[in-house]
Amino acid sequence: MMTPQPSLRAVKTVHTIAWAFFAGCILALPVYAWREAFDVALLLIVIVLGEVGILWANRWRCPLTDVAERFTDDREDNFDIYLPLWLARYNKVIFGSLFIVGVLYTLAEWQGWV
Repeated sequence: MMTPQPSLRAVKTVHTIAWAFFAGCILALPVYAWREAFDVALLLIVIVLGEVGILWANRWRCPLTDVAERFTDDREDNFDIYLPLWLARYNKVIFGSLFIVGVLYTLAEWQGWV
C-alpha cells in the first residue's frame, strides 16, 4: 500500500490529467463547430455530458475528490488537484458556462444562424 503523500500526489496527478482532458473538450467544442466538424463537436458534447452525469451522480463532486480525502485532512478547494486555488474554486462555474456557450454556438453554427 502506498503512503499518504505519494498516494495523494498520484490522485492529484490523475485528477489534473482528467480535468485537462475535459477542459480541452470544452475549449475545443466551438473550434470544431466553427470548422463545421459537427461530428467531432457532437462527440465532445457527449463526452462532457458523460462527465456531467458522473458529477451529478456523485452530488456534484468528482469521485477522485473522495479518493483524495483518504490521504489528507486538507480541504482547500485545490487539495485534490494541481490547479490554482481560484480556478479550482470556480472551475464548475467557469467551464460550465463555457460549455453551455459552446453548445449554443455549435447549435447556431449547425443551423446556419451564425
